[in-house]
Amino acid sequence: MEEFIGRLWDRFITRRSGKGHPEATITLDQVACSTRVLFRALEGDPHVRIQGVADSRHDSGRTIWARLAGNGYLAPLAWLDPTTLHMPARIELFPSQEENRNLYLWLAALAAITSRYPPQLGEPRHVCVATLFAHAPGLRALYAKLVDAHLRQRPDPENLTPAAAKNERMIRDALQHPERVAGQIPPHHQWPAPVPLWLHPNPPASAEERPTPVDPNAPPPESPDKSLDGRGLLRQATSITPPSRGGGLLLHRFESILGQAEAVSIDRTDEETEDLDEALRAADDLERLQLARSRRQRAKRIRFDLDLPSEAADDLPLGPGISLPEWHERLAILQPDHCRLQTLVADRAPPMPLPAELRAAARQLRHRFESLRPEQHWRPRQWDGMELDLDAIIERRCAQRQGRGVIEQPLYRALHPGHRDLACLLLADLSLSTGAHVDDRYRIIDIIRHALWLFSEALATVGDRFALYGFSSCRRHNIRFHHLKGFRETYDDTIRGRIGAIRPGYYTRMGAAIRHASNLLEQANPAQAAEIADHLSRAGELLAQCPTRRDRAALPFSWARLALLKGEKEEARRRFQEAITLWSHPDNPARAELAKLDKPA
Repeated sequence: MEEFIGRLWDRFITRRSGKGHPEATITLDQVACSTRVLFRALEGDPHVRIQGVADSRHDSGRTIWARLAGNGYLAPLAWLDPTTLHMPARIELFPSQEENRNLYLWLAALAAITSRYPPQLGEPRHVCVATLFAHAPGLRALYAKLVDAHLRQRPDPENLTPAAAKNERMIRDALQHPERVAGQIPPHHQWPAPVPLWLHPNPPASAEERPTPVDPNAPPPESPDKSLDGRGLLRQATSITPPSRGGGLLLHRFESILGQAEAVSIDRTDEETEDLDEALRAADDLERLQLARSRRQRAKRIRFDLDLPSEAADDLPLGPGISLPEWHERLAILQPDHCRLQTLVADRAPPMPLPAELRAAARQLRHRFESLRPEQHWRPRQWDGMELDLDAIIERRCAQRQGRGVIEQPLYRALHPGHRDLACLLLADLSLSTGAHVDDRYRIIDIIRHALWLFSEALATVGDRFALYGFSSCRRHNIRFHHLKGFRETYDDTIRGRIGAIRPGYYTRMGAAIRHASNLLEQANPAQAAEIADHLSRAGELLAQCPTRRDRAALPFSWARLALLKGEKEEARRRFQEAITLWSHPDNPARAELAKLDKPA
């Protein structure tokens, strides 16, 4: 109950504080080409590069709702330095994607005219807007729409103190009439709210402008990565002096240790792990980074992973590897070519029969699945076949007796086997956690191995196509995809030997393995893969649109989709109605599906 009330309060206070419009987010990558062309077209400095930057902190006052929600102190502001145009990495300020995209274009145009005519010392920011209109009057309509949308978000002067109301009116006049308003507007720290339509009033100093002390005895620096997370975002940081490690022993009373909360310095250069995802999450949680240059030389260390086998003892790789995308949960983007999957096959797996302890269970499964085997059937009136078709012969003889002459028609019948267009793929987790014991006799990997054997025995009896694979990973550049059986391979003692040779090891990274397995399944049976993808997409739509009862409503919706695939319309109708009862929202996709089902043909 406490978590439920907390989620409700967080949703209410975040919506009330007006944090933004995530559904209309536009990223810099989406408009990078347009902003670059516009910046160059307005004769901006050709040597200036466009760089994404995190939201900037402002010192303006916040509303009571923003203070309660703990947000409102960051704003998407842009600024220009001699080498770089710093643009917000993402803008979700306005409720429309078109307005957010226009804000990117406006900032690029404003930065271009600023690079040509830099403002004088103490000159108001809105003077650059008037200068831009003089050189590009066609941007007036775009600017007017942005001003109207921004003024609706700014605080009402009637609700502010007299001093704040005066400053707010001056800012509104400067926004609406940049050519007519003259004089200096108040300092930005006195503004009730920041102005994202202007460039940053006090941009942070660039890295090129900061002097860096050089130690002549220090080793040559290593070439750092361009960005920590691949996004190329610049973050605000301050340089500090590294803490001294010398000194004697300082003793504290035990009760004072529990009552103190102090900052803990972490030396990133000496950490034993180099997980960039963890470092990215830590950087996202910090508003300002503090960086210090260590003057002591790092000792050379030998690092190795204890569960990495030698190349001679490892499985045989098949091919150079496959680059696959991966979903970033915190950024909500699909990172292209982020993982590398390597297909492996066990070359030291001797053929083996089915273990004796599983033969009884396999015999029972084969007996049950034999009833699902497609039966052979006779096809009459064939031009060739195993037997004569008596019905066709009698019909031909009767036609001859009636004087209709000889009729050329097929007189045989053939026995054709049944066929089912079905393909199954089983993907097994082979990570190190499967080495845990279930009881005194079996481990998890043993149960997985038995399940693979019995699954294969059952489907081999039916005659359906199936494939077996396993996966594990050692970081994103070494995702191991174990080939046990392909769709075109016959299940025999060789396949049983590969299953018996699987061992637990490494870690679990299932996204890339599932994507590659889906591609293999689609290649084996495109029609079935399309049906499964459609079913999963419909179920995903319901999960995304049900914030409170999605788990309860998703199950009958999924059963309804499966019933439609089987042609059971009454069952599907009943399941759709159940999903609507559990979640009576107008946007429930089950309503549209039920309407299609009830629509007369």
